Amino acid sequence: MKKLLLITVTIISSLFTAFAQQNNDDIVGVWETGNGKARVKIDKVGDYYFGRIIWLKEPLSVDGKPKVDKNNKDVNKRNTPILGLRLVGGFKWESENRWEGGTIYDPETGNEYKCNITLVDKNTMNIRGYIGISMFGRTDTWKRVEQKK
Repeated sequence: MKKLLLITVTIISSLFTAFAQQNNDDIVGVWETGNGKARVKIDKVGDYYFGRIIWLKEPLSVDGKPKVDKNNKDVNKRNTPILGLRLVGGFKWESENRWEGGTIYDPETGNEYKCNITLVDKNTMNIRGYIGISMFGRTDTWKRVEQKK
């Protein structure tokens, strides 16, 4: 009887772990920012999630050249192209539908903020950037973009 109970607990535990692990990669994919100006591809590297800009609504500056990170606080990075720039990074899956511990960079101001991600549904996520504590921040809603195959 004890052996049967142990097997049952092991199976249930394995199923629960497998189900929980399915959720942690749900943010992987391509997302459009709330203002529609950029699309960000989020990938997993090890246990962390990072996102790079892969599309810009207006990829060229007024002089017809690709936009660069001209507002970066680091003068040496001001010629880095915006296309391909890492916008979000360092997120770790914390619980169902929540990733924490990351940062988000705003190329329009050159500022980086602490950030958390909450998945609302499979095609909608809230990105909350903040200074200090999450209460003092702003939330942007991103929509998943279907990739053509």
